[in-house]
Amino acid sequence: MTAHPEPFFGTGRKRAAEPVAAGEAARMDEVGRLDEGPEEAGPWYQWGPYLAERGWGTVREDYSATGDAWDFFPYDHARRRSYRWNEDGMAGLSDLRQDVCLGLALWNGRDEHLKERMFGLGGPQGNHGEDVKEKWWFTDATPSHAWLSWRYHYPQAAFPYQDLLTTNQERTRTEPEYELVDTGVFDENRYWAVDVDYAKASPTDICMRIRVTNRGPDADTIHVIPHLWFRNTWGWGRKSALPQMWHQPASGDPGTIVAQHWRAGAYRFQAAATDAGGQPIPLFCDNATNEEELWGIPNKSPYPKDGINNHVVSGAPTVNPNRTGTKSAWWYRADVAPGETVEFRLRLSSESAEHPEYHPASAHGFTKLFDTRRAEADEFYDTVAPDGLGADEKAVMRQAFAGMIWGKQFYRYNVALWLDGDPDEPPPPPEHKHIRNANWRNVDCYDVISMPDPWEYPWFAAWDLAFHTVVFAHIDPTYAKYQLLLMLREWYMHPNGAIPAYEWNFDDRNPPVHAWAAIRVFEIDGGWDYDFLERVFHKLLVNFTWWINRVDKQGNNVFEGGFLGLDNIGPIDRSNVPAGCRLEQADGTSWMAFYCLSMLRITLRLAEHDSTYGDMALKFLEHFAAITDGMAEVNMWDPTDGFFYDQLVLPDGTREPLRVRSVVGLIPVLAAAYIPGVSHLEQAQKLRRRFFKFMSKRDVAEADMDRSGFVSTQWDAENGFWRILLTVVDPERLRLVLADALDEDSLLSPYGLRSLSKRHQEHPFSLEIDGTEYSIDYEPAESRTAMYGGNSNWRGPVWFPINHLVIESLERYYMYLGDDFTVECPTGSGQMMNLGEVADELRRRMISLFLPDDNGRRPCNLRYPLFDSPGWQPNVTFNEYFDGDNGAGLGADHQTGWTGLVADLIVGRRG
Repeated sequence: MTAHPEPFFGTGRKRAAEPVAAGEAARMDEVGRLDEGPEEAGPWYQWGPYLAERGWGTVREDYSATGDAWDFFPYDHARRRSYRWNEDGMAGLSDLRQDVCLGLALWNGRDEHLKERMFGLGGPQGNHGEDVKEKWWFTDATPSHAWLSWRYHYPQAAFPYQDLLTTNQERTRTEPEYELVDTGVFDENRYWAVDVDYAKASPTDICMRIRVTNRGPDADTIHVIPHLWFRNTWGWGRKSALPQMWHQPASGDPGTIVAQHWRAGAYRFQAAATDAGGQPIPLFCDNATNEEELWGIPNKSPYPKDGINNHVVSGAPTVNPNRTGTKSAWWYRADVAPGETVEFRLRLSSESAEHPEYHPASAHGFTKLFDTRRAEADEFYDTVAPDGLGADEKAVMRQAFAGMIWGKQFYRYNVALWLDGDPDEPPPPPEHKHIRNANWRNVDCYDVISMPDPWEYPWFAAWDLAFHTVVFAHIDPTYAKYQLLLMLREWYMHPNGAIPAYEWNFDDRNPPVHAWAAIRVFEIDGGWDYDFLERVFHKLLVNFTWWINRVDKQGNNVFEGGFLGLDNIGPIDRSNVPAGCRLEQADGTSWMAFYCLSMLRITLRLAEHDSTYGDMALKFLEHFAAITDGMAEVNMWDPTDGFFYDQLVLPDGTREPLRVRSVVGLIPVLAAAYIPGVSHLEQAQKLRRRFFKFMSKRDVAEADMDRSGFVSTQWDAENGFWRILLTVVDPERLRLVLADALDEDSLLSPYGLRSLSKRHQEHPFSLEIDGTEYSIDYEPAESRTAMYGGNSNWRGPVWFPINHLVIESLERYYMYLGDDFTVECPTGSGQMMNLGEVADELRRRMISLFLPDDNGRRPCNLRYPLFDSPGWQPNVTFNEYFDGDNGAGLGADHQTGWTGLVADLIVGRRG
């Protein structure tokens, strides 16, 4: 048995459609489309960690007139109200279509309700936006999900729901978030350490092991209640058949919960007694809303969704005595001494999966399977890790990959159905059709997608996802390719060529990084899959044209873009500039230059197999030259400061440079392409002649330092081709930019590049427009402005995506400039480094965020020493961003999305 025997999405060829039985067509109305992803997934991926950690408070569940998703479906509704689009839970798995869901529930005997899902504050409730208030970790995983491991720390005292809510609401944006650790519930180690492991015996034979350890000083009682349930697809008038679960008793053991679904088939959910003889009790209710409790109208089911909760917590007669329903659970109760661990063994298998040796009552065979899968995972990651990698770095790498794998989520969102409402539901208010995403009725998502964070951001974000694929390329390149192609399919990409940004607002513009991700995934995978590269290239052409036509309003090859993922990076709201003004963005324009060069790199690789792509390469050379020409004409480069700035064009046509030292001025550095030579010398010479001819028409000499565009060529006599470097920032300007970027009093922090210069702490930037003052200063941690709401903060902290791209860009410069081109790093230190060494130094600083120092402390844990204490220290938390001064983790607590890039940094450059 191998844990990862085949890729996620076979060959990309559509399987032959299976015959549809009579009556099945009506049932498939809920599907919306025959989604190619689930149709083509390899068998080991039929089950995975696709269950979200939050389904409430999302846009999909919001049918209000105002678009207030947090209030329309709050946390308190989640245990009582069935979801329309996807389910949530703890340590959860589901099948690819999320017809059947498996998850964990706990009760410490003191909480007001079962712990079925992670608790957190909605956006308006937290003083820094949405904020989960639990401590858990994704500790291990293999790409096929044949091995998955998860850890949770559950307080033994009553969970302080109201304290967390009230205290955070009382705090201002200038104060830190009030976290679970701050409440004192973990004092004296009074918590349950809950470890959940999954091991597959076959693609549809899943063994579940739950180990609960009493970390506290006193004996205590824990209730462990693993749940199995169906996603509700039948309650909305979409003609989906009603599935059913029932208990099948057996003499001498707890029996079996049988689940029969019209599409997923039949499954058996078995539970063994504990080693101490504790027998679980089967419980049943329905995944249907408790409408009577929420809205005072009669229930459709006498045993609604919260029936198991109410029965366990208060003894209410709210479970079906006939032991049937659409939601079920095994209820264990265990008394546990201090330091003792109790193990609970369960198994979910399809009717066709019969391996008696893995029955949960067979302790030996059951345990052997887990040992085998863990050993396979060890072997797998040994092949991924670079030679000589230290134990601490390897542990960080492995947990980063695990977080990425656990972040693969089932995602269902049909925008047209959401806008119009369902037949069996009250029609949405008229305003609902206009609150957001109204122009995206083509979007019909029914896939497994990589999420930025399964709780704080349980929806896809297009530019985040591009970074995810670069990480996945090291462990599951076929899945990475599928993710990139998915965003370009007709049921995602708008007919006009725009890529949907993210659920909260598909219309937002994110940096165009998909072409870069595509060529990087291609290279990391060994540079062989030209079919993939060609498919993604043709779709990206449509998106590239959209950017050219929609974002360059003046037609001068200078781009706006607005938000562009950088939140609060400037003194003004970049998506809502003052009336009559226009913002020409150094980053927006440079992102387009970066896009051009990424497309150029793709065409050059494709030209190796098809010479017609050579002409396409020239097209992108011309676009690149025009963009750099445009940047020069509007003076985005300030020769005195040696930095790039946004230009605010006032109503009278005058220009006001926004002299803010931020990552906006570093984005031009990303637009650099090293071309070591094209396979055919004739093509390389044609490329070079055409480019210089194009530039000469604009009176730009080969080394004209007064222009922002730059081309450098060298003849490689040994290999017989021209080496070319194309950049927005020529080497001499690069020296000036890096002098500030590598200055520890400015952008360089001990843990990577800050998003804003520390100099703005003492010297804020401000300007006045029509009597209104706009300003920005350095904020190393949480943002104090509500410009974009939530915990949006690019005013000082270290973020992974831009740092990662800067590192890669410096490596490309180094490939051309070599050892002779050096800069001072850090600035003022007297230490000279070539650009490869600078890239390595930035990489080292970023990785060190997660590594224990000489005192055993991880910088990312700085705010809470508890996290570096015994029982906590091995578990690494990957935050959304990090304090620009001390590296403390901030923002979303489980952002193993783009912060998972640390795994790529550890593995090192491939391709």
